[in-house]
Amino acid sequence: MSKRVEIKVPDIGDFTDVPVIEVLVSAGDRVDAEQSLITLESDKATMEVPSPAAGVISELRVNIDDTVSEGDVLAVLEVEEEAEIAPEAAEPDEPEAETRTAPEGVPEKPAPPAQAPQSAPSAGRRQSPPLPVGAELTMPDRVPYASPVIRMFARELGVDLSQVTGSGRNGRIVRDDVTAFVKTVMSGAVAAPATPGFEVAPPPRVDFSKFGEIERQELSRIKKISGKNLHRNWVTIPHVTHDDVADITEMEALRKANKENAEKQGFKLTPLVFLIKATVAALKEFPQFNASLDGDGEHLVLKHYYHIGIAVDTPDGLVVPVIRDCDQKSVMELAKELAEVSQRARDNKLKPSDWQGGCFSISSLGGIGGAHFSPIINAPEVAILGVSRSKMEPVWDGTQFRPRLMLPLSLSYDHRVIDGAAAARFTRFLALYLENPQHLGL
Repeated sequence: MSKRVEIKVPDIGDFTDVPVIEVLVSAGDRVDAEQSLITLESDKATMEVPSPAAGVISELRVNIDDTVSEGDVLAVLEVEEEAEIAPEAAEPDEPEAETRTAPEGVPEKPAPPAQAPQSAPSAGRRQSPPLPVGAELTMPDRVPYASPVIRMFARELGVDLSQVTGSGRNGRIVRDDVTAFVKTVMSGAVAAPATPGFEVAPPPRVDFSKFGEIERQELSRIKKISGKNLHRNWVTIPHVTHDDVADITEMEALRKANKENAEKQGFKLTPLVFLIKATVAALKEFPQFNASLDGDGEHLVLKHYYHIGIAVDTPDGLVVPVIRDCDQKSVMELAKELAEVSQRARDNKLKPSDWQGGCFSISSLGGIGGAHFSPIINAPEVAILGVSRSKMEPVWDGTQFRPRLMLPLSLSYDHRVIDGAAAARFTRFLALYLENPQHLGL
């Protein structure tokens, strides 16, 4: 003969409306005592709700993403009359709770050795389940955001969870994330980490509504994707930024002289296209800048093509479309293509091929302002050029000060591939090329 036992949300402290993030069983499943059934997630930790006894799940009353509070019924368990129920499910004054000698939550049957016994519950007192204790509470900044079940699954596969990006609620790692990571490593798309990953403490989770009125605004899809990539690039690449200035007085005069001709053809002739041509010349002179570090970290992949990524500011965030074969195009041709690809980016009509295969990127803030900045390298590239707003400055020519239009240049480079002297030479070569626009070719 069997009896029905309601499995309820145990004491979870002061938390209410706690989300259900995993349902580990289905109606009709036979479960063992202490087998995990449901996983809950509070602001501080995750907690699995175990079965109080062996039996069959006759009803499941929650689904993933439901919210529950203490005392809510999660499931109904059909238990054989003689099966022992863990103290959490027993009534407070149940006589058996006073005389039970087995460790709490362990049925009266042979158990595997090396299982440390727990203290017997106090007579006549309802026992709350133990609070979750472990590294995720004592060192929350050192432990990946995943449930105990997923941690065990990852350990079985030999996966370092600090290397896995979570796709669940609030970046939580789920089973599919672990399997996808394993497939990526096995395919050779990423190198398997030889040492534990660089772990970064998560940002504090603050209820800002306590301090005043707030509004929640979801990030755009572009910002969600680019944010992860930027963070990865920043923490995995040793960035160094070298600053210089270029005298673009003659270049600007050349641009203005051809500005009207470009407008008649339906596009603008901007300083950026001159920068593209000068960058190609510098990449040819310094081929280690037109390269990528191989996945083994011991080889450099030198490229014999010149595809330049251009950072474009769109309403949804920053995107970096790529202009191909820039060495084979004139300034006018580049200006026309730049106008077209920038418009497609703003209209959200870029194709996957539009942002693939870049060798080197340029991020220009010239139309907005600023003096210098440190752009983040767009991996797997090894350098990126940041361009700020040009301004007229007095420059000493050996006999007198003359007004010259000076353009700030900021080169961020991967110090694993490029040293400071090479970066200085590259930037100086680039500046000299801009200062002599007759080499650029319209």
